[in-house]
Amino acid sequence: MRKQIGEPSAAVLDVGSFSARLVVLAKGGSPLDPVLSHQTRLRLDRELDDDGNLTRRGIDAVSSAVEAGMTMAAKHGVEDVYPLATSSIRDAANVKQVVCDVAKATGVKLRFLTGRREAELAYVGARRWYGASAGGLLVLDIGGGTVELAAGEAEEAGFAHSLPLGARSLTRDWFATECPSPKVVRAMREHVLDEVRDAMQDVLPHIRDHRAVGCSKVLRQLARLAGDRPSRARELHLDDLRAWIPRLAKLPAKSRAELPGISRQRSHQALAGAIVAEALLMLSGGQVAICPWSTRDGLLLGMLDGLVTLDGKPAKAA
Repeated sequence: MRKQIGEPSAAVLDVGSFSARLVVLAKGGSPLDPVLSHQTRLRLDRELDDDGNLTRRGIDAVSSAVEAGMTMAAKHGVEDVYPLATSSIRDAANVKQVVCDVAKATGVKLRFLTGRREAELAYVGARRWYGASAGGLLVLDIGGGTVELAAGEAEEAGFAHSLPLGARSLTRDWFATECPSPKVVRAMREHVLDEVRDAMQDVLPHIRDHRAVGCSKVLRQLARLAGDRPSRARELHLDDLRAWIPRLAKLPAKSRAELPGISRQRSHQALAGAIVAEALLMLSGGQVAICPWSTRDGLLLGMLDGLVTLDGKPAKAA
């Protein structure tokens, strides 16, 4: 007999570049132990044309993944699912067509969060992971299209910002070849550092003692590459990371995928991710702890607690 999930519950279908993942939490639950999880593989990074449009094959793949996730939810009695589309769709040049075509095919209208809101929810996820006793947190999230920054000492972030410095976007815009020249790498490092410094200059004096926390697969994979091991506290250190940047620049994607921690799907954007991580670490004390919870988890937990509405926005105080 198929298990029916009781209400209230929180459910998110997270449609990203590499997968569409349905996660459902029961009341009082945790992202560590979802009552339902279902994943469909995607490769939207391969489905962007030269003008930044998602191809017909990519749109059809998104429709199939959304249909599969929603069907799984319905089979288990879950009705209210937040269909969250991330920057891989949000930043596509034909995003309106994508949303329209997916809605026609599935009856589901994809929803988007602003970069700032993604940063705020990543902070919520990290705060729940570390707890109130952790003190101030600086939360860093490197995505495919954007980088999210958030900081605070309370349940909600006091500072939140989003930058167009995602690993996928930078790879597309800066690297004409898999192994860019030292000159190109140097120019990109300078550009990224300038952008991050400009975004953080006003808040930096106030967060010197905050714990820097990384909430993305990009940072998780780089921590594994740069010497971290699952048997000890997961951290990424600036000196370790910096030594890998020229080495990554000399390797094609296929060879990068053979390195510790670097997945085949993200191997082509590993160099750009490392350069962004370097800039973030330079401005956050030289090391970052790796947190397994991020935007999706913050959204789920906020929905469970009634702090976030079904449209992803903060709930208004009664």
